[in-house]
This record gives sequence, C-alpha cells and structure tokens, in this order.
Amino acid sequence: MNLEKQLHEGLEAISELSADVTHLSSRLLRYIELITKWNGTHNLTSVRNPESMITRHMLDSLIVLPHISGPNIVDVGSGAGLPGIPIALARPEWQMVLVESNQKKATFLQQVVVELGLQNVSIRQERVEKIKPENKVDTVISRAFSSLERFMRLSKHLCENNVDHCRFIAMKGAFPDMELMQLPPEFPVEQIIPVAVPGLRAKRHLVVMRCHPE
Repeated sequence: MNLEKQLHEGLEAISELSADVTHLSSRLLRYIELITKWNGTHNLTSVRNPESMITRHMLDSLIVLPHISGPNIVDVGSGAGLPGIPIALARPEWQMVLVESNQKKATFLQQVVVELGLQNVSIRQERVEKIKPENKVDTVISRAFSSLERFMRLSKHLCENNVDHCRFIAMKGAFPDMELMQLPPEFPVEQIIPVAVPGLRAKRHLVVMRCHPE
C-alpha cells in the first residue's frame, strides 16, 4: 500500500473528520516530507519510517478530534508539531499555539508554518510556564510531554481566564495508573477515554482534566 492510500484510508476511519480527506491527506504528506527532511539534523522524532509516521504521528494526533474543543488550542511541548500541526490542518477555523522551548524544534515548526501556509498556527519558543495566552484557551493538550502532575502544574495558568470551560487533555499510551495516583485533588480527572488509532495495535488513552480555581 502506498503512503497516500494508507493515509487516506486512515483518515476516513476517523469519526468527525469534517475536512476534505483528499486535500488534508496531501497536506499531511507534505508535512511528513518536511519531518523526514529535517529529522537527520534536528532529531525531531525517533520514528524514521514515513509509513510509521502516518499511524504513529498523523492518525495518532487526529484521533483526538472528537474529544477536544476549539477555537483556541494550546499544544504544550509540541516537538515536531504533534498533535498541533495535524489538528491545525484538519481544523483551519481553530487557532493553534504550539509551545516548544527547544530552539531547533521551534525553528522547524516555523518552517512548517511557512511551507504549509498555516495562518492559524503560532509558535512560542518558550517554557510553558512563561506563556501568557492572548485569548481565552479552550483546550490545552500534550503528547509525550511529561507526567500528568507536571503537565498540569506547569500549564494550569493557561486556563485562568476560562476556568469553567477549559480542559486539559494528556495523550497517553497504556492506562497511566501510577500517574493518576500522583495527581493532586486540585486537578480532577473528568474522563479517561480509550481510543483506537487506525492501523495501530498499541493502546492509547486520553486523560481529560480540569483545574480547580484557587
């Protein structure tokens, strides 16, 4: 199966994906090309195979769409732009802020924004605790950033202006038993959602949290 067909079939299997699948597929493939090109010098991801990038990066990022709310999303510790770039491509009406403190990775993200003409994406090369959002944030999301407790502790201020509606979503693999036990009461868990990534057998869970106002 070629890359285009593999991606197209995976996208069609994701519910609530309202974007034109053919157009989205072509843009995601261009994004994969950019990751592959930069990966050798910037070490963006340990996944080197474009076929694996489709399932483990593109589809894995987009599987969250039915469970997040816009229009203002913050991707904490974005790395190579995951899940922020795929979400921005699928939801051009949403505004994405990608937070990445590593200079090389942030430089790559800026290049992706230019190459793909992403007018709904802004890059912040800062530590997340230094970020002051310009707009009310609806969803704060992280993928392979840190433990649940650290993610919430460093990011909680992002929802100060929208505490009743803002949600924090951590993308995890296996059910994070130990991390949940270490989560303090000020960060209540609303849901733990098992999700199935098309073409991927590995387990995935979304931990949906909120933050009690102080």
